[in-house]
Amino acid sequence: MSILVIAEHDNHELKPVTLNTLAAAEALGDEVTLLVAGQGCQAVAEAASHIPAVTKVLLADSADYQHQLAESLADLVVQIGAQFGHILFAATTTGKNVAPRVAALLDVNQISDIVAVEGSDTFRRPIYAGNAIATVQSEDAIKVITVRGTGFDAVAAQGGSAPVEALSAGPGFELSRHVEDKLAESDRPDLTAASVVISGGRGMGNGDNFQLLDAIADKLGAAVGASRAAVDAGFVPNDMQVGQTGKIVAPQLYIAVGISGAIQHLAGMKDSKVIVAINKDEDAPIFQVADYGLVGDLFEALPQLEAEL
Repeated sequence: MSILVIAEHDNHELKPVTLNTLAAAEALGDEVTLLVAGQGCQAVAEAASHIPAVTKVLLADSADYQHQLAESLADLVVQIGAQFGHILFAATTTGKNVAPRVAALLDVNQISDIVAVEGSDTFRRPIYAGNAIATVQSEDAIKVITVRGTGFDAVAAQGGSAPVEALSAGPGFELSRHVEDKLAESDRPDLTAASVVISGGRGMGNGDNFQLLDAIADKLGAAVGASRAAVDAGFVPNDMQVGQTGKIVAPQLYIAVGISGAIQHLAGMKDSKVIVAINKDEDAPIFQVADYGLVGDLFEALPQLEAEL
């Protein structure tokens, strides 16, 4: 049976993680249909139609899907999902919000956070904060799956010519509604899409000291992240958290400053191509995964690094 992938987008642009999710769909070896649900998102559907991995694009353009609320979007996916053998979401905030509801409505198990496809019914996923990889097999007729984007290389975004088919909106869901968005504006790249990430931990001491990271991030064109310890201490907001309960990143360069390297944090960044650690504790676990390590006082090292840049 064919595969349905739910597109991640902001009604204007397709999110890069969709290309990683499509790589997982391609590995299943069947025709791939991409669902674009939103409002005023015709441009997203047109961009999606140029992806070679996509056989067909379904466009549901309606006010009901403007904010991609889980209740409305899940009902739409269930409405069209019976004809597909696999339904794939990116393992993002939106995907993790919608997929469980879809699985429950279809009365099937959800397969979460896969990093490899072994067969049409067999997948690999990390467990125990990434310390082990489980191979799971599902006998469900429809497999609802979330895909860890860092586990798959993105497919090409250009070169295809898939048709776009319009869908009518499903019945509205009246028990929930969107109230408002509160978005943090930043000139820096998104944390999950940045090629360079610099993160601070409890060793930063306080939130004001994160300005030391900001100065370096500006020169490197990097995103700024944080460990859970820094977030729990109130140094920075939780949307900056990297780790098992935060955002999963795999940039070309990851710089960990004042981060001890607890399992929870390593689960969110250990797939980074190059890892640099700065910590005054030479026994910190972060050095076990770091490609380059500097044992020293971050308050001396960071100004020196900025000056060199």
